[in-house]
Amino acid sequence: MEHIPVMLSEVCASMQLESGKRCLDMTVGLAGHAGRILEAISPNGFLLGLDRDSETLPLAYEKLKTIGNDFQLKHSDYGKVSEVCAEMGLTDFDAILCDCGISSVQLDDPKRGFGFLEEAPLDMRMDRNDPLTAADLLNTLPESELADIFFHYGDERFSRPIARAVVMKRQDKRFAFNHELAALVSGVYYRKGFRHSKVHPATKVFQALRIAVNHEADSLVEGLKGAIQLLAPKGRLVVISFHSGEDRIVKNLFKEFKAEGLGTIVTKKPLRPTEEEIAKNPRSRSALLRVFERSNTGEENV
Repeated sequence: MEHIPVMLSEVCASMQLESGKRCLDMTVGLAGHAGRILEAISPNGFLLGLDRDSETLPLAYEKLKTIGNDFQLKHSDYGKVSEVCAEMGLTDFDAILCDCGISSVQLDDPKRGFGFLEEAPLDMRMDRNDPLTAADLLNTLPESELADIFFHYGDERFSRPIARAVVMKRQDKRFAFNHELAALVSGVYYRKGFRHSKVHPATKVFQALRIAVNHEADSLVEGLKGAIQLLAPKGRLVVISFHSGEDRIVKNLFKEFKAEGLGTIVTKKPLRPTEEEIAKNPRSRSALLRVFERSNTGEENV
């Protein structure tokens, strides 16, 4: 499937893009959002793009260089945004974007193991230099920890029976491939009386494992705490999340930022994709967009 940036018009409007602005894309991916950002802030603007997947950065670079030269890309987990910007001597961004979604190039590459439509190793690492794969977690974690992962990161209603089934299955044979897990989850759903669904029964479990493998929840917390400090006065932080757990983290952090006097919450309720966008790009259906604006002074209340 072609990579389509989610809620592109809403992102650009929320970031209040114009020529000369300094912007940061914390999850640049294939530069779907970054390309439009760079167009809008040229000339005289500057874009920094981060991504933990070193394999997508060359593709993003090739796209962006056809638009302009005022950008830099760095290989980094967005949870380390403070360290990266400190090393580069960068601060005072006018707008920062964090799109928590996985890129289509990762999802559609069977070798990465993020999906289950084609047989592939249970990998799911966004950065393949990281040590632990999804198979490692499935084959080693206690039943209770697996159930917590499926429930908290995937909103999986059958988290406990699925975790129990995983532990029983691995006693006979260790998990190695995505189709093994997908079949196991489908079996649990079948035993619970579910026969047909528009969404594959294993979708939430695969999402949860991906989040756990890549420590996405921790990275999101650290990344947003770093990002708020990198904003210029009146600068905006725009975050797109894709499930209730992520959105809850964003919502609660925005409340903390407001309580600390760092600025105001622009979106009282999250923006959602239009029906037209969902029809064109079904993967956008669960997107939630929230916006926070830094205070005039950029300083917290004392």
